[in-house]
Amino acid sequence: MRTKPGETTRLIARQRELAGRVEREDRLSWPPRRVAGVDCAFPDGGRKTRAAAVLYRFPDLEYLAEATSEQATTLPYIPGLLSFRELPAIVDALDRLPELPDVVLCDGQGLAHPRRFGVACHLGVEIGLPTVGVGKSRLCGQPDEPGHDKGSIAPLFDHGEDIGRVVRTRTGVRPLYVSVGHRVSLPTATELVLASSTRYRLPEPIRAADRLAGQSSARCSR
Repeated sequence: MRTKPGETTRLIARQRELAGRVEREDRLSWPPRRVAGVDCAFPDGGRKTRAAAVLYRFPDLEYLAEATSEQATTLPYIPGLLSFRELPAIVDALDRLPELPDVVLCDGQGLAHPRRFGVACHLGVEIGLPTVGVGKSRLCGQPDEPGHDKGSIAPLFDHGEDIGRVVRTRTGVRPLYVSVGHRVSLPTATELVLASSTRYRLPEPIRAADRLAGQSSARCSR
């Protein structure tokens, strides 16, 4: 699959346009009643996009429901633009849940993105729900190292802008990169991620979506 002439330029322009719609303050009730995790995989050599959404009750993290959506991949992998590739399947998976979540935790970046519009921002703007970016690796910015223990937090800055938090969700394990997606403030996003992380590095809703989407499939950073 190849990129059409001018496609990257067009998508970057669209990304910058949509980034202006991101809301960085809380637009959700606290505590939320339902939280979902979403993730994507690309089976069949990337020819298919498989999204998973898993719904939990919050804050006790009781499993409620799950859904998947598998579609033909319509866009090649373009660094920094993966949300355009993933979003149709993710939105469809969320639509297949019996009820919508109050907030969505995304396996990928939010504002911690070179153009401040990772998959969590794109999803939130697209569906109008609060979203949080939870990156397993750093896409941009200069992080400080958080403390060794679970719950330790350090800032993530990029060119002087506060774009996220480096969060230790398990003692002695590599931290996660948490950032605003849409309609969730950075302090609330951080609190949600820590409250949703139990015995593992990943928050339970994302961990479940990761397994459901297919851990053995080819993966790309968001």
